[in-house]
Amino acid sequence: MSSTNQYDRSKVVNIVNSVIAKMATSTDSNQDAVIKELRGVLDVIQVLRADISGLRPQDVTAKHVPGATDELDAVITATKTATDTIMSSCEAMEKAAAGKSDPLAQAVNDEVTKIYEACSFQDITGQRIKKVVGVLEEIQTKVEHLLEVIGHTEDHVSQDTRVGDAKLMNGPQMPANAISQDDIDKLLASFD
Repeated sequence: MSSTNQYDRSKVVNIVNSVIAKMATSTDSNQDAVIKELRGVLDVIQVLRADISGLRPQDVTAKHVPGATDELDAVITATKTATDTIMSSCEAMEKAAAGKSDPLAQAVNDEVTKIYEACSFQDITGQRIKKVVGVLEEIQTKVEHLLEVIGHTEDHVSQDTRVGDAKLMNGPQMPANAISQDDIDKLLASFD
């Protein structure tokens, strides 16, 4: 149990103790009013718990946020790989045009310079994506804290209910889950 949860629970205990103390010294009409208010608070808490459970917050913390951060990390990796390939190709073109003074070599050098400048997108998008990942992780932390505070204990993550082609539409596979080229080659060889 986290210290934050203990703190929240002790606050609730203090409030309940305070209400009990006040009820012990109050008249019957005041007690009825306090009890009515406490029942109202209890009703609000129960509705809140039901609403939060209906939202399937455990999906946010166990599936959606981690999946989104993994996808964004994959975008960063893919753009870095593509940028490295582009830069290597530009270096090869520069090398091929080096020492030549004809208009074609100059045009190649001018265009390669433009490509280098355009490749700065990779660093900028990587920084922005990392900020988004940080926000998603903060949301995940806050949802987990909210679940802890209200005592939500359901650990079940909803199953994929899509059917047909919709179930197949998942976008590019994460590298860790991808089938290796060796496995593909073995499968194709098995058809011979």
